[in-house]
Amino acid sequence: MIQNCWVKKGGAFTGEVSAEMLVKMGIPWVILGHSERRALLNESNEFVGDKVAYALSQGLKVIACIGETLEQRESGSTMDVVTAQTKAISE
Repeated sequence: MIQNCWVKKGGAFTGEVSAEMLVKMGIPWVILGHSERRALLNESNEFVGDKVAYALSQGLKVIACIGETLEQRESGSTMDVVTAQTKAISE
C-alpha cells in the first residue's frame, strides 16, 4: 500500500508517484485524500476526486480519506464538509 499517487499518466512530476508505477510494482492499494494534503497542499475535493478516478481507471484499489478540520467540526459544518468530499470521489 502507498499513501499517494499522481492524478494522471506519468511525466515529470518530481516527488510524485504514478499509478502506472504502482501497478508495475504490484502495489494494489493507494490511500488518497489525506487531510494533511488537503490542508497543507490545498488539494481540493475535485482534485482528490480526479486522483481517485484515475487510480481506479488504472486498476488500483483506493482508500479515500474524508473528514473535517477541528474548526469545521466546532462550527457544526461536519456533514456539509463530509458530503462534499464524498460526492467528489463518488462521481
